[in-house]
Amino acid sequence: MPKLPIIDPDRSYTFSDYFKLNFAPRDILEYFGASLQREALNFPRSQQTLDRLTDLKQRIEESLPRLSLTSEAARREFLIAPVLTEVLHYTQANINVEYPVVVDRQLKGSFNYFLQTQNNLLVIEAKNEDLERGFVQLAIELIALDRWIESEQPILTGAVATGTIWQFGTYDRQSFRVTQDLNLYRVPADVEDLLRILVQLLEA
Repeated sequence: MPKLPIIDPDRSYTFSDYFKLNFAPRDILEYFGASLQREALNFPRSQQTLDRLTDLKQRIEESLPRLSLTSEAARREFLIAPVLTEVLHYTQANINVEYPVVVDRQLKGSFNYFLQTQNNLLVIEAKNEDLERGFVQLAIELIALDRWIESEQPILTGAVATGTIWQFGTYDRQSFRVTQDLNLYRVPADVEDLLRILVQLLEA
C-alpha cells in the first residue's frame, strides 16, 4: 500500500501551518523538492561604524528585566523590531511587515519581516519560542520567496528569532538546499555580531 504524502495535495496550507506539523523537517522539505543540511555558517560581518550600538544594547538590557516574554507581541515589539530598526538605519533597506504572499495553495501566508535592498532578507518570529519548528516555517518561506521574486540573488537568507535567540538559514536556489545554521546569536550578549551580519547581508 503506497505511503500517504505528509502534505495533502488537495489541502490549502499557510506558512504558519507548517510550524504545527509534527513530521521530520527533512520530510516536509522533501515534498517541495528541497534538501536540508545543518552546519555552522560563517557569515561575513559589516565593518561599518555602528554608532548607535551602545544605545541599542542599553535599551534592551534595561527593558528585559521588566519585560514579560510570554507574549509574542512583546518579543516582536521590544526585542526583534528594535534590532531591525537599527538594520534599516545602517542599510537604508525597505521593510515590509506582515507582507502577504500567495505562490500557490500550499505556499501562502505573510512574511513577518521582509527586508529589501539589492538583496532580500526574511526574519520571522518563532511562535511559542520554539526555534526548531520556527526554522521549518522559515525554510518553507524561503522556498516560497524563491518562487515569488524575480532576482538573481543565488542564496536567499533568513533568520528565525525568539527575541533573545536568533538562528540563520539559507536556501541555495540552484541546488534546492536549505541550510540550518548551527550557530545561535543571543540578545543582548551577541547583538553586535548579529547586527553586523544582518547589515552585511543587505549590503553585499
